[in-house]
Parts: sequence; C-alpha cells; structure tokens
Amino acid sequence: MTVDVAVIGGGVSGLATAYELMTKGHRVVVLERQVRAGGNAISERIGGFLMEHGPSSVNAASAEAGALARSLGLDGSRCELGPGVRYRYLVGHQALKRISTHPLGLLTSNYLSPRARLRLLMEPLVPPKRGGAEETVAKFWSRRFGAEFAERVVDPLVGGLLAGKAGELSMKAAFPAPLEMERRFGSISRGVLSRRRAGARMPGRRLYSWREGIATLPRALATQLGPAVRTGVVVRRLRPLPRGFRIELGAAGTIEARVVVVATQPHVAAALLDGVDSSAVEAAAAIDAPPLAVAFLGYRRRQVDHPLDGLGYLSPSGEKRPLTGALFCSTMFPGRAPGGHVALAGYVGGARMPELAKAPREELIAVVEAEFQELLGVRGDPVIARVHQWPRGLPQYRLGHGWRVKILRELEQRVPGLFVTGNYLVGPSIAACLAQAKETSARVHAVLIDRAAGAGECPINPVQGLGVGLAQDRDARRHGAIE
Repeated sequence: MTVDVAVIGGGVSGLATAYELMTKGHRVVVLERQVRAGGNAISERIGGFLMEHGPSSVNAASAEAGALARSLGLDGSRCELGPGVRYRYLVGHQALKRISTHPLGLLTSNYLSPRARLRLLMEPLVPPKRGGAEETVAKFWSRRFGAEFAERVVDPLVGGLLAGKAGELSMKAAFPAPLEMERRFGSISRGVLSRRRAGARMPGRRLYSWREGIATLPRALATQLGPAVRTGVVVRRLRPLPRGFRIELGAAGTIEARVVVVATQPHVAAALLDGVDSSAVEAAAAIDAPPLAVAFLGYRRRQVDHPLDGLGYLSPSGEKRPLTGALFCSTMFPGRAPGGHVALAGYVGGARMPELAKAPREELIAVVEAEFQELLGVRGDPVIARVHQWPRGLPQYRLGHGWRVKILRELEQRVPGLFVTGNYLVGPSIAACLAQAKETSARVHAVLIDRAAGAGECPINPVQGLGVGLAQDRDARRHGAIE
C-alpha cells in the first residue's frame, strides 16, 4: 500500500492534520494503535450523564476550531457556556472563595490580602524585563504582580490548565501571550486594557462544546476520513527510503508513504524516531507527562448545598488539597446530567501528586467524595461514580522546552518529509492542537507539491484524496493482498 501521507496517531492532532491534507486532494492514511480514534478526547454517556474523560471545552477565540467545526457541519449541535457560570472559585484557607468574573473581581474580593491587592495596582509601574535567563511561570507573575498573586492565583491556574507546577514550567513555552504583552505594552495591565478597548471578551466566557461532548469533533473527523483511518494498528518501525518512508506494521503488513507525520504522545514519538534522528529522540523523550486521573460523580441536586454557579474551582498547591480542582460539568453545558441532578468532575495527580493518580479507583473515588463533602457541602453517596486514569497526562513545558520544540520542528529539515505535531509543541488545548495541525498540514502540502513538481507528476489525486483509493486498499487487505 502506497500513500502520499501517513499520519501516525489518531488523536485530534493527527485526525485534523489528515483531514486538512485529504481536503487538499492528497491520499492519506491514519494509523492508530487504539481500537478507536480520538486520543484523549473521550465523551461517554452514562445513563443521562455525560462524562468527559479528557478535555471538556473549546475556546471560541480559536478561528481554526470554528472553521473546522463549520466545515464538519457541527454548528447545529454546538452549545455555549451556560448562563449559570457567574463566578470563579479558588480554595483559600481550606474553603471555597467566590470571586466575581468581572475584570476587577480580584480587587474587590478578600481572597488576596490588602497588600497583595495594592501590589496588583502597581503592576503598570514595574519595568519590563529585557533579556536575561528564561523565567518560570511563577517567577514571571511574581515579578509583575507579586508573590501572593503568583502563589494563590497563577499556581492554581497552572495546576488546572496544565496539571503542572508554576515553579517548574517555562513562561515562554506555557504562556507566551503575556510575555508578548509585556514586550509590546511594557505592562500586562496596559495590554489587557488595550484588548478590552478592542472588544475582546474574558476568555473564561468564550468556551463551548457540543451536545454529545468534545468527542463529537474527532468522531466527525474520523467519519469524513472514512477508510483512511485504520485503528488497532501498531507501528513497529519507521524506515527512511530514497523517496519516502517504509512503515512496518508487523502482521498488518507495510505501508510506503512520501511523507510521514508523527502525531503521537512525546514518549511514543521518541520510540518511533529511534534510529532515524537521535536529536529528535532526545528532545521528545525529555518531555514528561505525569499521570492524571479524572473522577466523575453525579448527585441529586438536593444532595449538594453549593450553588455550583461557576466553571468549578481551582486549588493552590499551598492548600495541600488532594485535587488540583474540579469542574461543575452540569453548570457549564446542558445535557451533562439528568433533570434534578448535577455532574461534577474532580482532577487528581499531574505534577503535584503523580502517585495519587495511580491509586486504586475505589480510593480515588473516596478521595474525591471527601473533598466534595468538605468544600461543596455534598451529602450522601453519589448516584454515579466513574474514574478514568491516564498513565500519561498533560505534557510539561519545563524550562528549556522552547529549545526542545525547536529541535523537533527542525526534524523536517534534517529528515526531509518527516514531521511531528501534537499537544506537546504549542499547548494541550483542543484549539492549540487544531492550530498546530493546520500549520503542519500546510507545510506537508507544500513539500508534496514541490516534490511532485520536481518529478513532473500531478501533485494531487482528487479521487484518491477523498478516500476512494483507500477503500480499494481496504478491500485488498481483506483478501490478504497487502504489499
């Protein structure tokens, strides 16, 4: 079997890359070792409840996500953030503290000390940093807004978004936008004011999903790709050829491709590239992804005292809570719980407590139940309780991550026709993965066009690009006719 592009990895990044290339007329195949495509974007219906095993929302500011969803016909099932999201919650002194979503919410709340709030107001007077060593997330925000803000606001945010530690992650890799604000405006406060004058809304209120959850997106991509997606296939070896690559699949045969896109987790990418490019292997292997567990609990509404009038809550590491935070799923989007019930999701592990994420499921459920009883006033047993444990969670963008990404991006120059894409390059969110996939597909397309022009070939085959050719290959495989 010969294709233009073989995408190894059938998560959101791989599926989106393949879809973009297919729409450009290229013959593609997606090789996924799991029995289903979609990666960690798993949405499961359990009775009237909907559990998100991985990501739970998409940022509406993402042009790539919006355009892709429209092209897939998903706008009809889109659901916006619910009107019940009115506050943000942070844990302070072992209790939930309610903070308005208004831009001045932290100043009017007593969550931060008076001294820390005064320090916030002084941020425009802090001179911008010019050059010097790479900063951690904690150091950047401490420098600009003070240590208490970094410890009690930024630290829980990093724990919730990246399952990481603010004192370990690279500011440049994890949050490049505030760095650019500092460079451009000399102050984060001035940068935010400029955005608001331009009509930008607060990011937390620009989230959306679909009626059947985040998995709606990869399901739609896989449907469009059709027989181009092969699941339950393990890539044993990747070998460069004079005009492409040979992909060895063990008993499933071999595939030859002009271009290969590795769209897997970093540790898998390191294994696949072993013997192909040692620099990329070293860079990918250095990206850690600590274990993470998601506990989904459903209750009758009358069992929960808390109004659940926010996205959820986050907890600073200084509070030493077992959960990095929780989501109020049934408040965020409709259809997450049956009438008269609520759905909650607790997050355990990551860089803070990786070992706890590997605990037995019964123990994890008990830990999350106890936390919800203490912080949310939950009474009695849950109606439903499920746990999904990820042996490898979110990638950690530690100091030096930018250099590792540079090495991985330059792989396509050292080994022409070999690309990498995925959530460990630019960000773990759905929006970031889609933006990266679109960029990767554009570079792949350019390479294929250049190679075809140099060989005097037709650069694309629109019929095969729509998957018809792969349907023929599928029939051949059924009869054992695998090259």
